[in-house]
Amino acid sequence: MKIVKTGMAGSLESSDVLITVDSNPGKGRNVNLNSIVKRQYGKQILKVVDETLEQLSVKDAKIRLEDKGALDCTIRARLEAAVYRAAGSESYPWENLT
Repeated sequence: MKIVKTGMAGSLESSDVLITVDSNPGKGRNVNLNSIVKRQYGKQILKVVDETLEQLSVKDAKIRLEDKGALDCTIRARLEAAVYRAAGSESYPWENLT
């Protein structure tokens, strides 16, 4: 999936995550994680981000996460929404989302 603009999803509320996705043409993926639980769960959060980006075929993107203790399913959902918004997609393939 090609990122053509900035996409955001989520909030800074407790147990949520604010994710911003920007284009990063020809430079691969750059993930910046700021989390209140980074020491405990940082590796797992990055794993969820990487798996989700692979499923969505995102190759070149800057991803910023401001995590306030979100669960994996919340991170995945917010990232999918931000990526689809950043790709300029008008519709979501609901049947294919995990």
